[in-house]
Amino acid sequence: MENTPEKTESPDMELSFEDALENYLQPDFGDLDEGSIVPGTVVRVEKDHILVDVNFKSEGQIPLHEFLDIEGNVTVAVGDRVDVFVVNKNESEGTIHLSRDKAKRMQLFDRLEDIQEGEAIVTGKIVRRIKGGYTVDLGGVEAFLPGSHVDLRPVPDMDALVGQEFEFKVLKINRRRSNVIVSRRVLLEAARSQMRSELLTTLSEGQTVIGKVKNITEYGVFIDLGGLDGLLHITDMSWKRIKHPKEMVQLSQELELKVLNFDREGQKVSLGLKQLVPDPWENIAAKYPPDGKFTGKVTNLTDYGAFVELEPGVEGLVHISEMSWTRKLRHPSQMVRVGDEVEVVVLGVDPGKKRISLGMKQVKPNPWDVVAEKYPEGTVLEGVIKNITEFGVFIGIEDGIDGLIHVSDISWTKKIRHPNELYKVGDAVQAKVLTVDKENEKFTLGVKQLTEDPWSMVPSKYPVGALVNGVVTNITDFGLFVEVEEGIEGLVHVSEISRKKIKSPSEAYAEGATIQAKVIHVSADERRLGLSIKQLKEEEERKKPKEFRAGGETGSNLGDLIRAKFEDAQESASEAEADGKEG
Repeated sequence: MENTPEKTESPDMELSFEDALENYLQPDFGDLDEGSIVPGTVVRVEKDHILVDVNFKSEGQIPLHEFLDIEGNVTVAVGDRVDVFVVNKNESEGTIHLSRDKAKRMQLFDRLEDIQEGEAIVTGKIVRRIKGGYTVDLGGVEAFLPGSHVDLRPVPDMDALVGQEFEFKVLKINRRRSNVIVSRRVLLEAARSQMRSELLTTLSEGQTVIGKVKNITEYGVFIDLGGLDGLLHITDMSWKRIKHPKEMVQLSQELELKVLNFDREGQKVSLGLKQLVPDPWENIAAKYPPDGKFTGKVTNLTDYGAFVELEPGVEGLVHISEMSWTRKLRHPSQMVRVGDEVEVVVLGVDPGKKRISLGMKQVKPNPWDVVAEKYPEGTVLEGVIKNITEFGVFIGIEDGIDGLIHVSDISWTKKIRHPNELYKVGDAVQAKVLTVDKENEKFTLGVKQLTEDPWSMVPSKYPVGALVNGVVTNITDFGLFVEVEEGIEGLVHVSEISRKKIKSPSEAYAEGATIQAKVIHVSADERRLGLSIKQLKEEEERKKPKEFRAGGETGSNLGDLIRAKFEDAQESASEAEADGKEG
């Protein structure tokens, strides 16, 4: 057996010859059982290993790395007492294999079993992520921490826990497989249960509490009050309107809150954030009186209007109809954008419903008032054509206000199918103001009203019974249209064309033909001139018998007169029948 100089030279180690001989002849090696932990003494520190004397025939050789710290320094010196694990021994050869790491591991397992039995707590460091959880260093023994036992709720960033130290509870130990399972959640649940019990006894409505943001949803935020969760609804977060709670809070953020409602039996808590600051809607009517002019910022646009923030927590609505006096808007974005600063006028305040009606167009005078005063009915003005449609022409009057010349107000006499027959965009047109309707925002003009209506002279120029000459301009199933002068047409009804029955007026006349007729009806208001060819011919026929009687030929004309009366009766019956069908 090899001895170190320290062992042979130390006075404490000196033995009498008799004692040495006794030890040599009867060595005490029976206590060194394989798989057991025994104390030993460091007798030599060499480059690759350390020799430890455990009172065996020879020293045990242990690899140097089992005695190095994290920085690579040797942690023992000659003479130090260390516990080692007997891996195996060979008494015949006098050799023994030892391990310090296994001894430490067995001692740690013993300690962990004591901790588990006593339901104590162990501290460990999470060293890395593995499938299904983490590996935790318990000071020499690596334990498995399942992902479901990390926290009370899922961890958003699992990598963030690596390298951190926590307290754990030992759930299971398998010494044979060197397996240890630990849990952090069990400790948190116990602590949470304790905190919940304490919180339930002290919590009350109106109380101010501190909580941590646990979860964020569209409708609100769940707050961890320490053992009990409360709900902070989105409507109780701010006096101003917000779209999503994320605009104000983030996960794990600590907040000071007010308890609005507490159901002790159901363990439900309603919390408020805005209730910790004054309600900006108090005395709102005095702050924003009707017709008051203020400046605000556009916060949101909808199809029906724009929301304008007058101060934090106070918003009013500018309806799309209150944005412009003159423009017909399809969407508020045609006038404003989110973030724009705008000047508004208060139209109405409803403190109960927390609503303020605002107007943008009221900031400036109503241009329709200006137009009504500047252009009274009968005024003759000149404007440029901005648009042409089937029903009329739009003339620019003032900024944003157009006047309409309806197609029926372009000419007294001409039949105009489309205004573009006479005008084009950009033309300057003179017209007379017909109506200015501020309420309905209508401004109508007329061109034909600049001249006298030629129909007003028709009754005096063409009285009933007068003979007129004209040109056939149009032939229809019900009669002939005859132009007696430019723009003035009369109608010869089919029943007034001939004493003979005809199927269609086109059998007797063609367009462009010149005819003579008798005026049988005239109305300037109705713009109607009724003509008859038949009655003109009848008058001519009635004159002939008188001439014959004057010439002494009465006998020869008697039969003709009887025949003529018979034909007149037949023709009158046909005309009555035709009028009945036409009616």
